[in-house]
Amino acid sequence: MKAQLPVRQAILDRRTYEPPGEGRAGKLRLDFNENTAGCSPAVGRALRKLTPELLSMYPEYERGTGRLARHFQVEPEELLLTNGGDDALRLFFDAFVDAGSSAVICEPTFPMYRYWGEVAGAKIEVQRYGPSMEFPLEGVLAALTLRPRVIFVCNPNNPTGTLVAKSVIETILKAATHTAVVLDEAYAEFSGVTVVPWINQYPQLFVARTFSKAAGLAGLRLGAVIACPESLAVLRRATAPFPVNVAALAAAEAAVGDSRTMKLYVKNILRTRAWFEKELQRLKVKTYPSAGNFLLADFGPGGSEMCTQLLKKGVLLRDRAKDIGPGLVRISIGTQREMDRLLKLIKRYR
Repeated sequence: MKAQLPVRQAILDRRTYEPPGEGRAGKLRLDFNENTAGCSPAVGRALRKLTPELLSMYPEYERGTGRLARHFQVEPEELLLTNGGDDALRLFFDAFVDAGSSAVICEPTFPMYRYWGEVAGAKIEVQRYGPSMEFPLEGVLAALTLRPRVIFVCNPNNPTGTLVAKSVIETILKAATHTAVVLDEAYAEFSGVTVVPWINQYPQLFVARTFSKAAGLAGLRLGAVIACPESLAVLRRATAPFPVNVAALAAAEAAVGDSRTMKLYVKNILRTRAWFEKELQRLKVKTYPSAGNFLLADFGPGGSEMCTQLLKKGVLLRDRAKDIGPGLVRISIGTQREMDRLLKLIKRYR
């Protein structure tokens, strides 16, 4: 007998998200902006201290939230921890967006905004980046006059790497008097730009952060939302009682406690990114200015084939031909040795 399940139409209408494929261990992973250098050794030490008793208990958050709040230079009541950055984004639809109401995104961008919006049955209003990947401010300001429930701005933007100036963000905040403004700062450690200090000036501002990138904890899934206490209280109403597991919390505390390792990793990435960008430009490959731990590059008509051939050699890049344009490839920045290897392979196709 075939089951006749009452599936919501919004679920039937949407495309499934394609996560990274299995079997990536041992390959050169430059496709999902992961920290290929690995997390701080302090993380491993912290995880080894988790006793069977601790693992059998429901998590307790007060101490860990306080420690991580100090890392972000906010008060504990201004910080909400989530099960990864993706889950943080879902909360905005759970809290603010009814089916049929609107959410604004600026594409190309991180696909999870659209993902959760479609799951919620929201009306997705899209503003497009320009041909040089310039931010569509005029379109955004026009969209805000219609009072959408939420707008997402990824800064630096993934996959373009481009950075929206703080003056532009302030213009958006002043226009968004009836809209939740989500600044996704997943790559803020690399850009050095954050609007976290503005949260009490703009109650409509929510800053999303993650421990998956600079901290190197993608496998443990820990994200955060920072906002003024009154606004964050709304999100807390949409949050499960125990969203973050004890291992992720212990790992994050250890990671921020070893700020030296994180700062050194960021410094190395910025240096290697600048070097690699110049090397690509010597090969006549167009690149876009990046403030993240990745580069968007235009390899022309042979871009997709190059990605296919590199995959056969165990090198993973993110081909963006289908969603951005032919020849466009997003390349995560790894260690100097990893990027040396990649550059030698790329030269075979130029």
